[in-house]
Amino acid sequence: MVIAIILTGSAYVYIEYYTTKKQPPAPKQVTTIVDDRISPLCTQGLILEINRIRCRDIVNVLMKPGTSWRSTPQFYYIAKIDTVEQISKDISATAHAKNEQLFNTWDTMFQENKMIAQVQQEQEKSDVTISIMRRVPLGILGQRYQDEEQEKIQVVYDYKTGRWSGDDSWNDSDGYGHYLGQNFEVWFNLYQTDYNHDGIPYWTEVNVYHLDPTVSHVNDDPNHDGIPIPWDWKWGFNPFANDSHAQQDPDHDGLTNLEEYQMRKYFANPYHQDVYLEVDNMAQENIFDEKHVLYPETSQFMIERYAQHNICLYIDNGWPDSPANGGGQFVPYYKVISQDSGMMLQYYLHYFPDERKGIFRYAIIANKAGFDHPSEFNRYDCMAISTEYNFLFSLGRKAFTQRTKILAQASEVMHELGHSMCLKHAYEPGCDNGSYNIKGQKQAFLDAWGNYKSCMNYYYFWDYSVIDYSDGSHGPGDSNDWVAISQNMSYFKQESKQIEQPPPIKETILFTYLPNDAMYYDIPPLRFVFSSWIQQ
Repeated sequence: MVIAIILTGSAYVYIEYYTTKKQPPAPKQVTTIVDDRISPLCTQGLILEINRIRCRDIVNVLMKPGTSWRSTPQFYYIAKIDTVEQISKDISATAHAKNEQLFNTWDTMFQENKMIAQVQQEQEKSDVTISIMRRVPLGILGQRYQDEEQEKIQVVYDYKTGRWSGDDSWNDSDGYGHYLGQNFEVWFNLYQTDYNHDGIPYWTEVNVYHLDPTVSHVNDDPNHDGIPIPWDWKWGFNPFANDSHAQQDPDHDGLTNLEEYQMRKYFANPYHQDVYLEVDNMAQENIFDEKHVLYPETSQFMIERYAQHNICLYIDNGWPDSPANGGGQFVPYYKVISQDSGMMLQYYLHYFPDERKGIFRYAIIANKAGFDHPSEFNRYDCMAISTEYNFLFSLGRKAFTQRTKILAQASEVMHELGHSMCLKHAYEPGCDNGSYNIKGQKQAFLDAWGNYKSCMNYYYFWDYSVIDYSDGSHGPGDSNDWVAISQNMSYFKQESKQIEQPPPIKETILFTYLPNDAMYYDIPPLRFVFSSWIQQ
């Protein structure tokens, strides 16, 4: 009986254990509670910020002889959220009077505007429209006018996710909150009323991030990567995983995500290429001296050239909220700043903020100069631009009027900025090549590089129809500068593989005057100190 009991019990245990082991346990029934509310903590509304509007006509206007470039465009916007409309030009001074106030500029940077509209509580989406209206003069005297709609942006805002879609959308080609139209470029932002003021919608906080919607997370950084939750949310990163923002550069513009975050108030976008340039000016020698400043039209000309290739160029030549030693300062006067002397180091150290190095390139509008050369280590992030327009230089540069001075300056700044983008002789032998001015070599030069129609080519340096980098479409011998730029934007912060050192012998070479003092500079053995020849 004992043996029978043992055998029976063993058989029972065997059957129970193995039959149970082979069958997976039934899944537990998990009930996910979704809080599908949209705005339970505050009155629901939508805020539209118009952060910047830029007219894109500047290149065409400056290319035309005359003074039409002096007439800055007049425009305004009409914003509409569902059925609520705001017209920016209509300013109510009193309850019974209206005044008109139009933008009268090429660029409204730092003239921000906004509107807010209340929407029905728990409304899921809103239709938003931004129309840019330009005032166009009519008639011979221009006393009459008509307002033309030259851009129209239509998006749909989602209150659950805080994203919008339509003519502008998250991660689109020209950047989120950035619309590159045919006539105008617009930067804007949309966000809803938010109880805890961190900018993340209630529905996303509760159901996606599982955060407390009553507590602000504007400074929370759970993954300790130097970037708080709201920025990660806006650009689609996981705020709870280590994204290595200090190394990531998804748009290959030379700025890491951490640097893009630092530049967020200056429109930085981690998925769209941005270029930042700080410019300082030089004091005048006396009241008769030419002003050594970057003309506003030069800035707009260059910004437009980059915009034509979907790159945002931002130039600080006196931004109102830039850091100490930001752009627009007047540095001490020197008659000549030479590349060989290393004089730029004093400006680079004392007028260019350390926190901007590696993010901004740095330029001085000097009296007599013309180079892009390392000031610290062997990084090409520092340049000097000449504004010496005496008779000889004006003759050579064909710069006698203010319009042509603007064009000459645009050509010079784009040339030196191009060097900081990797556009050098090693990249394209037609760049910085003045051999066409050597007796008997002009035709050989034209055969090799005549189709390289770029401001990097000295042959076209003062041809104001070619104030641009080449796109490679001009035939044999041409190079696509714009592709090279987009692929090498980090060049300015890297150690260069080449070292430009002073020539071993400096001597004065007497020759027939040539308008461009830089054209021989990098062609051994014709190196010389041009300034000494001028003085002698």
